[in-house]
Amino acid sequence: MKKILIYIFLIIFIVSAFSFWSIVSKGYDRQNKIILILKKIISPHLARKIKNTIFYIPNLKEKNRSLNLQVKKYEQGLEGQLFKESESLSEKGKKYYVKEFFLPFPRLDTRLGWAAKENSKRAHYLEIVKDKVLVISGLGQTIYFDKENITSTKLNQKEIKNNIKELLKEKNYELYGIRDLFFEDNYIYISMLHKDKKKGITINLYRAEINFNKLNFETYFETNEYWPIHNVFTGGRIETFKDDKILFSIGFSKKYKAPQDKNSFLGKIIAIDKKTKNFELISFGHRNPQGLFFSNKNNLIINTEHGPYGGDEVNFNFLENNSIEKNFGWPISSKGKPYPGEEFLFEENNWLIKSHKENGFISPIKSYSPAIGISEIVYLEEGKKKILYVSSLRAGSIYIINLDEKLKKILNEDRLFFNEQRIRDLEFDSETNSFFVLFEYTPSVAIIKKLN
Repeated sequence: MKKILIYIFLIIFIVSAFSFWSIVSKGYDRQNKIILILKKIISPHLARKIKNTIFYIPNLKEKNRSLNLQVKKYEQGLEGQLFKESESLSEKGKKYYVKEFFLPFPRLDTRLGWAAKENSKRAHYLEIVKDKVLVISGLGQTIYFDKENITSTKLNQKEIKNNIKELLKEKNYELYGIRDLFFEDNYIYISMLHKDKKKGITINLYRAEINFNKLNFETYFETNEYWPIHNVFTGGRIETFKDDKILFSIGFSKKYKAPQDKNSFLGKIIAIDKKTKNFELISFGHRNPQGLFFSNKNNLIINTEHGPYGGDEVNFNFLENNSIEKNFGWPISSKGKPYPGEEFLFEENNWLIKSHKENGFISPIKSYSPAIGISEIVYLEEGKKKILYVSSLRAGSIYIINLDEKLKKILNEDRLFFNEQRIRDLEFDSETNSFFVLFEYTPSVAIIKKLN
């Protein structure tokens, strides 16, 4: 009997220790409900103390592993070496093949916090450009590799010179980060966040004719919207659209009344004519649109956006009547809650009324609480299946949502989780039948392919 009790005690101890280490090491699934409850009990201060004392050796080993990976990344330069190859199972047992290749860019510094100004310059983006893949760092460095190299052990990346530093210097701007990268009709577009020392922080679009020797960007579209203090609610996604236009999403940038003001670009999705640069308002009442996709076949704009404290959204905008600008409700309606310390702001304005529909707003087809740090989105039609692939930063996952034929109802959902990862960007390549994914912790380009 004593032996059985000892065995039971040892099993409980080992399981508890493993769970505790997962929490304090930050290597846990941020959507696991049990762990999230335990995390509320364990304060960040206590977690750090435990990690640096009880788990000193495992913590040191983890730091060494991470450091060795960074050293290896810098030593390999632009080779784009394959450093990890694995198979991953989704929650519903679907198997995916994953290859990870180094990118020569700075990694996210988790010690500073995800909202830090320095980390704003460590958000990187990728775009498939015919038979090549173009990648831009948050600091504006541009590289590319041949798409066929994903079957090899090295991507053989090549740097492309650009004039981003010269542009910033000429206008006396301070770079705060790149917010997206987009290619269409022989042009590369980027959204760039920067500070005008007299007016404040703003986000604009820049365009360059595709040239793999040097990209000469020119100012393409200026929002002329400014705010005084750095924040992460800037949007910035660029996407194809109809009638020779592109879509551009702009976050609310902590200006709470702007999303409902049609005279402001903040909290909006607009369409810009590629030739005339004239714009039209497509939708408003957005908080921080981080993903953007247009389905021409369905005449549908899909966007994802960060909620406040929870309430990340997937929104559908069916364009049956092009003259109607859709209102998605922020800051009046949301499935999330105010951040601690901001409750008074919402209470005095009667904001964050939960119901979108009752207030005449468009309800999200899907919302996530706790927040997943929602990011880029891809919509695919696989035979008769209509599928959304929703990437996430905080949850380190790709959420797979199967929709009905009319795109009105969710049939079922799945999740592909990557431990200790943040997914910044997501592209699907029909030629290789693969997803090109930007993981930002290392950072790396991951090639993900479904096996069954």
